[in-house]
Amino acid sequence: MSAVTTPAAGKPEQVEQFFLPSFCDVRLVFAVVVITELLAFVLALVSPGILDNPWENLGLLSLFMQWIALTSAAVLCGARSYLARLGNMSAGILSYLLVLLVTAAVSEMAFWLLVSSKAFTAINSGQHLQFLLRSLTISTVIAAVVLRYLFIQHQWRQQLQAEARSRIQALQARIRPHFLFNSMNTIAALTRTRPETAEEAIQDLADLFRASLNHMHERMTLAEELTLARRYLNIEALRLGDRLQVEWDMDSVPPDTRVPPLILQPLLENAIYHGIEPLPEGGLIRVTGAVGHGMVEITITNPVTGQDGGSHEGNRIAQDNIRQRLGLAFGASAGLEVVSSADDYRVSIRFPETQPS
Repeated sequence: MSAVTTPAAGKPEQVEQFFLPSFCDVRLVFAVVVITELLAFVLALVSPGILDNPWENLGLLSLFMQWIALTSAAVLCGARSYLARLGNMSAGILSYLLVLLVTAAVSEMAFWLLVSSKAFTAINSGQHLQFLLRSLTISTVIAAVVLRYLFIQHQWRQQLQAEARSRIQALQARIRPHFLFNSMNTIAALTRTRPETAEEAIQDLADLFRASLNHMHERMTLAEELTLARRYLNIEALRLGDRLQVEWDMDSVPPDTRVPPLILQPLLENAIYHGIEPLPEGGLIRVTGAVGHGMVEITITNPVTGQDGGSHEGNRIAQDNIRQRLGLAFGASAGLEVVSSADDYRVSIRFPETQPS
């Protein structure tokens, strides 16, 4: 394990980047129980005397191993915030030692309970050292394999995220040149006739570019994302005038939900570039939001010319960009869907309303 130090203490960003998952998560606890039970079954099969009383052997071994596994998970859950402040090497070694300490403590308690019980006359105090060493040896191997697997999985996930961020940053930093040139021409035309409006447009453009240069791991609130989207549309409205109409229905979405920056602006840009601009009379863009079953869904609808249904390459690039970013931020629960017809083109994005801290 490479030593990657984490400078500050207890910050959520550091805990998220830590290689050890949260054993406080119910799903992970369930996985620990199931995996431990499978290991207990395998060990019971190879243990001496399995044919004499297989279910009793399996029951005792399962109970013993579940004690160790669940106690270790509880200890790692409680210590995770502290471990996240250490380098991965130090945190891995300390986690390993904590698991072995739990194994020794539970083994010691279990052994003397068995010795004091009249139901297990075959067990005596002379087997103490053998029992303890056997338990520690098995725990040493299993803990090493599990921690190594978690670290390799963490490295693999970090590599995937780094590659995805590189691709996404290259795409996100590229606000289309035609938008920049059109905006600058619009601002130049307004400088003499409407200087206050030109100044507002420059501020909107600056805010857009500032957001586009943010680091990809940072998030903004949905309210901030909607503000940027409206500023982008304000700039385009200066150029398109009455040809561009926008209808908002976003009252039901939670404004504090955190999302990757600029997930709406590229979709709105596509809606204008491929939907509004080709129509001489322009058209209406609808932006609607809904919340249901713990998910937020935002849909952008624009008219189409009827010739291609909005299947331009630019659409696909922006959609793939946002789809990757949603997957990177929220996992498989998030997504992007497209519905195209002869009259309109709809893009919907979905992501969780409640997100882990």
